[in-house]
Amino acid sequence: MKPITRALMSVTDKSGLLEFAQFLAKYQVEILSTGGTAKMLRDGGVKVVEVSDFTGFPEMLDGRVKTLHPKIHGGILGRRDLPGHLEQMAAQNILPIDLVVVNLYQFEKTVAKPGCTLEDAIENIDIGGPTLLRAAAKNYQSVTVVVDPQDYPHLMEEIKLNKGATIVGTRFRLARKVFKITGEYDGAISRYLEDKLAC
Repeated sequence: MKPITRALMSVTDKSGLLEFAQFLAKYQVEILSTGGTAKMLRDGGVKVVEVSDFTGFPEMLDGRVKTLHPKIHGGILGRRDLPGHLEQMAAQNILPIDLVVVNLYQFEKTVAKPGCTLEDAIENIDIGGPTLLRAAAKNYQSVTVVVDPQDYPHLMEEIKLNKGATIVGTRFRLARKVFKITGEYDGAISRYLEDKLAC
């Protein structure tokens, strides 16, 4: 088991995140983040690297493109057990990302609000979040993925017991949770759009 060295955090539900990040900082974990999450962590005394600084590419298109970059997804999806993957990562200066902490734009809460327009709904369809989550869950052999703040306490205990690492059984359980939640998320979008007409 290798210790977690780098984490990406970008969340809508920020409950418990500062405590989790402060805990990870004690294990010398480098934390990458975006927007409001980065500000909240920085205000709480956690050293944060902005994703745009990490990739060398700015956030753009009104925040629609933040984490969709090879240095992010290569760092998550690269298999640590394949020399070819490691060589390609090194050649492109892609650093591994061992922990992904993401939860999604609250689409269902948005569309439940009175007066919510189709345009409002569309802007609250999360693209980067599900992509990050699915990538991390796919590579659960090497990457820990957290979509639910209720999992922070257990993870902190496990990381303490394993000198900065998580076990594969936990990573697989968390990956299963990701695919359940992203499936439900897409279902909610599909149900909302079924009775709408394009403008």
